[in-house]
Parts: sequence; structure tokens; C-alpha cells
Amino acid sequence: MGEFIHSLLVFFEGLGYWGVMLGLMIEVIPSEIVLSYAGYLVAKGEIGFAGAVFFGTVGGVIAQIFVYWVGRYGGRPILERYGKYIFISKHHIDVAETWFNKYGTGVIFTARFIPVVRHAISVPAGLAKMPLGLFTFYTTLAVIPWSMLFVYLGMTLKDNWENIDDIAGKYTVPILIAAIGLMIIYLVAKKMRAKRK
Repeated sequence: MGEFIHSLLVFFEGLGYWGVMLGLMIEVIPSEIVLSYAGYLVAKGEIGFAGAVFFGTVGGVIAQIFVYWVGRYGGRPILERYGKYIFISKHHIDVAETWFNKYGTGVIFTARFIPVVRHAISVPAGLAKMPLGLFTFYTTLAVIPWSMLFVYLGMTLKDNWENIDDIAGKYTVPILIAAIGLMIIYLVAKKMRAKRK
């Protein structure tokens, strides 16, 4: 792990729960690493599991609301130019926009569990001026289980929390399959409603 990231995590550790929230808000470090580190702090007894999940969820949602607002008021040019600083590339934006336009607002929940579009899905939501309340609701529903999973994994790994990439796959793959299943159900329900109308 890079020295810069390690230094940031140590700084966040000194802030306790607020450090977990801040670490997820600024998105300088991938959320999986921040949440796993929070789980490590839970294992050490420095913070509690429920608090880590709560503040992790709040930080994660605020980060996505920020991306939403940039998309809504700054548009694609701003995001294409500065998105790399929050791990969003032009390709991510293109894919996320295609998904959003094709599947509608419900994709805000399911896309949170799918690589490539997970971080960028907030962009087209902002561009389309999706109601902020609905956006926040779907985002929160998705961020809660994600936070719970990685805090738990960090707790389980304890001092080996930095090896999160080695074990996360066997947990995230079933979540990915479930997310795709939910998306299919959502699309079928959407088509059935459209036919009734």
C-alpha cells in the first residue's frame, strides 16, 4: 500500500467515526479500503461495528451526492476533465450514461454493485436532473450492505486487512449476481407496467 494512502488512513484513524465518514466522502482512497480499515479498527476495539457502518454509509452517500451535483450543475465537460481525481474516467461516464438512459432511475441501486458503472452512475442521474430525494434513497439502500460487508471483512481479517482484495471476490461475486437478478426483475416489472398503460 502506498505511503500516502497509509498516512491518510492513520490520520482518519485519529478521528474515529468521523475519519471513516471523511475517508469515504473525499474518495481519495477506494471505499473498499477505507471500510476494511474501519473493520480493522472495530477488531481493535477502537470503534464499534454499528457506528462504522453508519458513518461509512453517510460518507459514501455524501460522496455520491457530490458527484450527482457536479453532473447536474457542471455537466460532462467538468467530469471528463476532473473525474480522474475521484476514480471516474470518460469510459465510466459513457457506460453509466448508457445504462441510466436504457434502464431508468432504478439502476441507481443495482449499478452500485457492478464494476465500471458503480461510481459513475451518479453522473447521468445528475445530468438527467433525477429528483435528489429519490437518488439519495436508492443510493443509501445500496451503500448500507456494501458498508456492512467490507467492515465485516476488515474485522475478520484484523491485522491482515490489507489483503482485502484476496478474499473480497468470493463475497462480491454473489452480490454482483444478485444485483443483476434484481435488475432483471426491475426491467420485467417496468415493461409489464408500460404494457398495462
